[in-house]
Amino acid sequence: MAEADGFEPREAVAAPGPYRSEARLRVVDGQLQVELIAASWGVPRRHRRPPAVRLAQGDWLRWQINYRFSGMNGGATLYRLDTLSLAHGAVPADTFLGDPPRFIDERARIW
Repeated sequence: MAEADGFEPREAVAAPGPYRSEARLRVVDGQLQVELIAASWGVPRRHRRPPAVRLAQGDWLRWQINYRFSGMNGGATLYRLDTLSLAHGAVPADTFLGDPPRFIDERARIW
């Protein structure tokens, strides 16, 4: 979902672009392994990143990362905050409205 689309849910498979963050998901021993792949052109560069996280059925996490992209659209600077809220399996409809049991914070100073 994206704010620009009114947070309308959608599903798509596309080749990652340099300005996109991606989530790598796979099931390992019945748990969902989640790894956030940072956008390759964003600043600051993150050389030390958190490892992949495993979620059991019913667990969820929130992962945040921010970026600055300079020189875009005629020299403009773009600031962006990505928030991934992800659950493994069935969870109540209001799950993501509360505080996450697991929070990975990769927000950094970007000015």
